[in-house]
Amino acid sequence: MLTSFPPEFSAAYTKMWDARDPTTEIRVLNKNTVAAIDEILRGNSRGFDVFWSSSPEAFELLQRNDAFAQADICGATGPASVAPFALSSVGWARRSDSTLFMPANWNDLLRPLYRDKIAMARPARSGSTHMLVEQILLVRGWEEGWRFLLELSGNLSTLTARSYGVPDGLINERFQIGLTIDFLSQSKSDKLDFRYGRPIVLAAARVGILRGGQAPHKACEFVRMLLSREGQMTLLEPEISRIPFDSDLRAEVEEQLPPDVIDALKLAWFDYDAQQSSNRYWSVNTLFDILITDRLVERRNLWRRFHALDGKVSPSDLIAPRLLLTAVPVSEDEALKASLQRQDEDQSELQSGSGASERELVRMWRARTAAQLVQADQALRRLEQQASQ
Repeated sequence: MLTSFPPEFSAAYTKMWDARDPTTEIRVLNKNTVAAIDEILRGNSRGFDVFWSSSPEAFELLQRNDAFAQADICGATGPASVAPFALSSVGWARRSDSTLFMPANWNDLLRPLYRDKIAMARPARSGSTHMLVEQILLVRGWEEGWRFLLELSGNLSTLTARSYGVPDGLINERFQIGLTIDFLSQSKSDKLDFRYGRPIVLAAARVGILRGGQAPHKACEFVRMLLSREGQMTLLEPEISRIPFDSDLRAEVEEQLPPDVIDALKLAWFDYDAQQSSNRYWSVNTLFDILITDRLVERRNLWRRFHALDGKVSPSDLIAPRLLLTAVPVSEDEALKASLQRQDEDQSELQSGSGASERELVRMWRARTAAQLVQADQALRRLEQQASQ
């Protein structure tokens, strides 16, 4: 089994499997979502039977490349080769004993009191964080979504290598607010408080039986177990804290589920568009690294200087540098075309950055970003000189 979930999540189900079939061992390899996608698209040479992830984009991309077994592999009465098993959404967490004000909404995260206090994972290393970034882009639109993310970079203290590095970092007091997916923090509810970002955008976590696996019959049994009443009820265990996909079971255990999620399910607030986010998967991850990951220290310093000018110069004078600090230098259409071309050129290496045309595109996007930041620096210098006179 290949999965992006932390070991403690899959352990509950391998234990359940051992009780049912002690003669068959489940071997689990934990990889981040991007690395797992790449492993499978390279041909699944190690013969994994099951892929298991919260990332809607991962399944969309893999299905486009015919990576899963035929839909009826488990028979007419069995589960499909790809099946949803849980629901998730994103937001932020803090330590339960923290005295720092809990952000009430996404825009609160931009407030000055959170400078150097927020962390998130890199979307290029975390499927759940990619989903978080895409939720912002889908809800706010391309330009406004990036405007929010680029302003948020001024308050970021760090970017973690893996998604579960965010709750771990909160517990270890490396930072005070962590952007994360619900179950990673709610499974540590004795130490962390979690709040959903609104609108709540629910996405289905899935399990899939891979083409080229070594034991498809056993894979069918595993998926059947996961979707069974016992498998769905196990999602409610405190160390897992996930929302079952089975609607009948959810109705039975409604009092155990987050009220915000119950409301979202009843109101159907917003559907996560996995197809659109998959179409621009490479571009969004690449742009985030070019705009934020690689420039985090520089952006933080520029935002500090920007905020230091508040009250010292006219508010109208700050409009231009703000625009330079928050404008995405790549249009939505350009990003979409780049991702689709990337997929067409080399389906087996979605993230490797090995093609000449891709390297040229990245170089061009980096140059645009650098030019913007130089202009922002120059604009701030002029205002700083003006304020000092």
